[in-house]
Amino acid sequence: MAVRATVSRFPIDSDAQEASGLPWGLTVTPFAAKDENGIGPACGSNGHLLPRCENCYAYFNTYCELDQWAWNCALCGTLNGLPSDAIARYSNPQSIPEMSSSFIDLELPLDGSEEEMTQARPVYVAAIDLSSSEEFLELTKSALLAALEALSPGSLFGLATFSHKIGLYDVQGPIPVVKNVFIPPDAESSLPLELEDAMPLLQFLAPVETCKDRIAAALETLRPITSWGRSSGAAQGMDGVLMGGRGFGTAMEALFNYLGSEFGSTFALARVFAFLSGPPDYGRGQLDTSRYGEQYASKRVDADRALLPEQTPFYKDIAAIAVQSGVCVDVFAVTNEYTDLASLKFLSIESGGSLFLYSSTDDSTLPQDMFRMLNRPYAFNCVLRLRTSTEFKPGNSFGHFFPDPQYENIQHIICCDSYATYAYDFEFADNTGFAKHSGDQPVVQIAFQYTVVVPPEGLSNSEMSSSSRDKHTLQRRLRIKTMQFGTAKNINEIYDSVDHEVVLSLLVHKVIVASLENGVREGRALLDDWLVILTAQYNDAFQLVPYKNGNKSISSQIDITFSQCPQLEPLPRLVFALLRNPLLRFHEEGVHPDYRIYLQCLFSVLEPSSLHCGIYPTLMSYSTPDQVAYPRHSLSRAALMTSGSPIFFLDAYTTLIVFYSSTADPSIPFPPPQECLLRKTINQVKQERSITPKLMFIRGGHDDATAFENYLIEEQDVDGSGFASAMGFVSFLDDISQSVAEYMNT
Repeated sequence: MAVRATVSRFPIDSDAQEASGLPWGLTVTPFAAKDENGIGPACGSNGHLLPRCENCYAYFNTYCELDQWAWNCALCGTLNGLPSDAIARYSNPQSIPEMSSSFIDLELPLDGSEEEMTQARPVYVAAIDLSSSEEFLELTKSALLAALEALSPGSLFGLATFSHKIGLYDVQGPIPVVKNVFIPPDAESSLPLELEDAMPLLQFLAPVETCKDRIAAALETLRPITSWGRSSGAAQGMDGVLMGGRGFGTAMEALFNYLGSEFGSTFALARVFAFLSGPPDYGRGQLDTSRYGEQYASKRVDADRALLPEQTPFYKDIAAIAVQSGVCVDVFAVTNEYTDLASLKFLSIESGGSLFLYSSTDDSTLPQDMFRMLNRPYAFNCVLRLRTSTEFKPGNSFGHFFPDPQYENIQHIICCDSYATYAYDFEFADNTGFAKHSGDQPVVQIAFQYTVVVPPEGLSNSEMSSSSRDKHTLQRRLRIKTMQFGTAKNINEIYDSVDHEVVLSLLVHKVIVASLENGVREGRALLDDWLVILTAQYNDAFQLVPYKNGNKSISSQIDITFSQCPQLEPLPRLVFALLRNPLLRFHEEGVHPDYRIYLQCLFSVLEPSSLHCGIYPTLMSYSTPDQVAYPRHSLSRAALMTSGSPIFFLDAYTTLIVFYSSTADPSIPFPPPQECLLRKTINQVKQERSITPKLMFIRGGHDDATAFENYLIEEQDVDGSGFASAMGFVSFLDDISQSVAEYMNT
C-alpha cells in the first residue's frame, strides 16, 4: 500500500490551508506490494483479534500509547481497555506485526465452510463482437490465445459471441458446439429464452487445463456475421436496407444474469472480457451515434459538454447487475468510429474492470495487454476505509469505486490490481485546526480489506488435503497503514514539503469531475484560476511584489516560476501540459470524444509518477546507445538543439519514442541494438507499466518525425506547418503573469 500526500507537513488550520493555495489530500495504491518507500508490510494472521477503538473504530497501531491493561487511540485519544487475550499476546511484542510496524497485512478467518472456500474457481468469459471484420477477429483470437497461456490451472473459461444473436460455445465435448439465442431488435424487449435454458452454465464454463486446445479450435471457427448472415435476425429498414446487428447491451445483461446463478458457489469473482468493434446498435442499450456528427457550433451548443455525459442509464444499471453477480467487466474497444464510450464506460469502471481503446487493428497492443492484465495479482471484494484524527476529515474521494450506501468514507472496489490508485482531499472538521503547542500530530489510517484466490501451489502441504490439490483457496486479508504527519509553522514549511506529482493527481481528478459536470471549458477555467491564485498567494507569502491597489506595472515583478521554492517550480509546466493534453483540448481541435473518455478512465487510476509521465512526458538524451547524456530535458526544440545529443528517448506513458536526430553520426546503429543500455531501459519501462506502451523508432531526416514533434508542446506547431497555432510555454507564463497582476490588484 503506497500512500503519498500533497504536503508532508499539514497546514495548521483552514486559514493557513487557504492561504497556501494548494490542494490538501493524498493518493493511495492499496494493493501495491510495497509502500511509497519500497518497504513491504509486516504480515501475520488473526486479523480479527486486532484491537479497535470503541469510539472511532480505528485499529490499534504503533502510534498508540500502550500500558499493561489499556491503550490510547492515536486518532481520537480515547482510552480503551485491552481484552485478556490481547494482554497475553502483547507481552511478547517482537512477534506481533502491529507492534513492530505501522504497515501490516493480516489474514482474516473466512465465513463459510472449508468446502465452500476451496470450491471457488477463477472464472473468465470472453464475449466477442461478430458484427465486425476479419482483422478484428484475428486480433481478438490472438489476445485470447495469449490469455489462455496466462490463466492458472483450475480456472474455468466460457466463450460467447454476440451480433443479432448470442452464441454460447460448449467446448467440453469432442467438437465445439454453439447454441444461439436470437436478440429482439427493439430497445425494450428481453430475450425470448434464458441463457441457462439454452445451455446449462457448467456446460458453458470449461476447465482450462483439459479444454485449452478445444477452446483454441472454437476460436478458429469464428467468422464475422455478413449482411447475408444477419438479414434474418437484424432489423430491416426502408427498402430492406440493413439497419444494424450489434446487440451488445442485451448480450451483457443476459451474461451477467447467467453467471450470477453460480456466484458464491462455483466462483467468487468472474471476469468478462468484452471485445467490441463499434457502437451497440441493436436490441437493449442501443446507442444513437448521430449525436457525434451534429453541428453543435451552429446550435450554440458546447460540443465537449454535449458528448461527455452518457445518453442512457442502461449501462450504469447493468453494471449494478454485474456487481451483484460477482462479475468484473473489462471492455476492449477496437474501433475508430464513434462508439460513445461515455455511456459504455460504466460497465468497466463500476465493476472494477478496465477500459481499453485501440484505434486500429494494425498496431494494437491488445494481446500484450490481455496477457499482462491476467499475469498480475489482483484482489477482489475489497473495502477501503480512510480514518483521520479528529481535527480534520476526508472531503471528496476520487477513483473507480462505489461508496457504501450506509457508511461515510467507506468505498467498495469489486476488483483491484497492484496499480489501481485512489485519491482523497481533506478539510478541517472546524475552525480550530491543529493545536499549535500540543505534542499530538495529525494521523491518517487506511484500512483495506480484500480477498485473493490462492492457487494450489501457493499453499503448503499442511494446508492441503489430498482432495484439494487441484483447487483454489480464498484468503480474506486486512491491510492497514497508519501514518503520522507533521504540521507546518508557516507557509514556507508548507511549500517546502510539497509533492508536485500528488498535487497534479488531485488537480487531474478535480478537472475531470468539472469537465463531466460542466464541460471541458469549465475544467480548463478551473485549472487556469487555480494556478493564478497559487502564484498570487506564493508572491504574497514571500512578499515579492511591493504592489499597491491599481498598480498596473506589477506583472513584470511577479515571480511566475516559483524561483524561491524548488518544490513548486514544476507546477506551471504541469498545468500548461495538462491544458495541452487531449483530456482538456476542445472538440473543434480534433479531439475524439471516445479518446477523451479513455484518457479520463486511464488517468483516474494512475499513481502520481505514472500520471506525471502521461501529462508531461519524460525526455532524456543519449550520446551513444550505451551512455546517457542528460536524464531530463524540457519538451522544446531548443532543448534538443542545445543538448547536441544524437539520440533522444521520450516516455509518454502510452507511447515510447526513440528519436535519432538528423545530425546523428551515421555509424551509430539504428535501431539501437538489443543488448545496449537504451534497450534495457525501454524493456524495464515496459515491464513496470500497467498497459503495453506503443514503441516507435524515428530517424530524423529519413522518417516522418511528426509523432515525436507533437510531444514538444512548449513550442507547439500542432498543424505541422511551422507556424505556432497553439500557445507556447513562454506566452502561457506571460498570460498567467497578467492574470496574477489583475488578481492581486483586486
